[in-house]
Amino acid sequence: MKIIRTLKMAVTLGISGAILGWMAQAANQTTESESMKQLIEHAAAPSQWSRPSDEQIKQRLTPEQFKVTQKNGTESPFRNAYWDNHEDGLYVDIVSGEPLFSSRTKFDSGTGWPSFSAPIKGNNVTEKEDWAWGMSRTEVRSKHGDSHLGHVFDDGPGPNGQRYCINSASLRFVPTAKLAAEGYGEYLELFAERIE
Repeated sequence: MKIIRTLKMAVTLGISGAILGWMAQAANQTTESESMKQLIEHAAAPSQWSRPSDEQIKQRLTPEQFKVTQKNGTESPFRNAYWDNHEDGLYVDIVSGEPLFSSRTKFDSGTGWPSFSAPIKGNNVTEKEDWAWGMSRTEVRSKHGDSHLGHVFDDGPGPNGQRYCINSASLRFVPTAKLAAEGYGEYLELFAERIE
């Protein structure tokens, strides 16, 4: 059934035969964790960028990912997956798979968390006033997955001066070499000059 779903999805997305073969092979690999396969399958088609059921979320996420995304937690600085990642690619919501940030807008803020000057698409990120620590901050959430991502501050670089301070636990990184295979082919143009 997984191969049939993969084939249908590939035809719908117009994915090439080579990529289709890779996807079919990946669907049958037993070495890849089942939860990661579910995350990739869920993220593969833009129409599926939606929040899974609470039970699916609990099954797929690690305790820290669950705490951060579902309970508005904050991971430790300098001890998380992506604060010092310099590879080209997309950062997508760990829950829904929707694309959130590009490595092209990532910068070293010195805070120990991944920081970005802007989201890829503003409409995939929502903002909400947060008084949780007795001060006014702007919380950042994913639109479709409703995951807590982090906060945005007005001390960043560039013309907008924004710093999106994001928890690694709320993200999954997709390197440029895997964008097309995982359904993010339209974003390859963001990295065109580096992958030609």
